[in-house]
Amino acid sequence: FTKITSVDATKSRALRALQDNTWLHFACHGTQNFDDPFKSAFLMRDQPLSLLDITQMDISRHEFAFLSACETAVGDFATPDEVIHLAAGLQFAGVKSVVGTLWKVNDATVQRLVEAFYKKLCGDGKMDSKRAARALHQAVNSLVHDKQNPMPLDQRIVFIHIGA
Repeated sequence: FTKITSVDATKSRALRALQDNTWLHFACHGTQNFDDPFKSAFLMRDQPLSLLDITQMDISRHEFAFLSACETAVGDFATPDEVIHLAAGLQFAGVKSVVGTLWKVNDATVQRLVEAFYKKLCGDGKMDSKRAARALHQAVNSLVHDKQNPMPLDQRIVFIHIGA
């Protein structure tokens, strides 16, 4: 387990963590570059960690990535099936299972969803990326039915799963 926060959240540290870990969770800002999709990036403290940087690494053994950053699975509205976004780029580069977002997410909602998601995914002590789609569905569903604080529609449909 490698956790990178605050002043340590640099591009080089993130690349090292990508190399050393097969399960990834990005909790940062993301940017989509429609003109040059490989310049789409996760924003680190010093400089962006671009999709090109990531795809130049061997991440073929990586099991899972949760991208709790805004707009990590947004395509170009003019050509939605042709743009490579961050989530698809990670999946094409070898990550077997990826959760991404279609638009901006509310920080409080993401925190609740991430907690519910990992309880569903790993609650029995087993880590299996093949359970990610179902865990995402169950986590969203549990927050939709939360009587105290139900998840708003725009935040429950923002998350998508791609891959195995």
